[in-house]
Amino acid sequence: MKPKRIILVRHGESVGNADKTHYKTVPDFALDLTEEIAELIDGGLVRAYVSPWERTRQTFAGIASILGEQVVKAIEDPRLREQDWGHLRSPEELQIIRDERDRYSPFYYRIPDGESAADVFDRVSTFMETLHRDFAKPDFTENALIVTHGVTLRIFLMRWFHWSPEFYENVRNPKNGEVVVMERAQDGRYHLTTALRLREPTGSNSQYIVS
Repeated sequence: MKPKRIILVRHGESVGNADKTHYKTVPDFALDLTEEIAELIDGGLVRAYVSPWERTRQTFAGIASILGEQVVKAIEDPRLREQDWGHLRSPEELQIIRDERDRYSPFYYRIPDGESAADVFDRVSTFMETLHRDFAKPDFTENALIVTHGVTLRIFLMRWFHWSPEFYENVRNPKNGEVVVMERAQDGRYHLTTALRLREPTGSNSQYIVS
């Protein structure tokens, strides 16, 4: 049974989000959260899919502590991890990579020893195959919760709504702890009900909702 809504959550703020110098000495996946996660979901049963990185685990733990028995099943899936930025690097080295990526293409640029957003697209596509198989089960819950990372969340939306690489690049990352909601309409299709922030506003509006 297809869920009524798909809820995507970007992890809460990590040490690395608050202080980029931590990326020089601490592996990205081990960064601890520095902010509490607010109450995100109210009512209904939930099946959750969680990136196995520490900050997403902690974010989900905060959500689960509020939802309690509403979470009927939770699965960690490495395909939901963030874009791989390769080896430990100083903030200065990371900035050089970011500048090169932005000049080349944020979607196609492959980070040295890491991934491109296009690589993330490929693994998110296989995750979505798993998701659709789960949706076909008669006992699937009203809500599907996905706790992941900024780039991966945008790539999920890109894959689902068939965005072009150019539109993906124009969408800003959700903020830490931000929720993005997709609601199922009467025709069975999902519609994004959360406004996305754009880098280059369309007309006079700096936000956009995928219909």
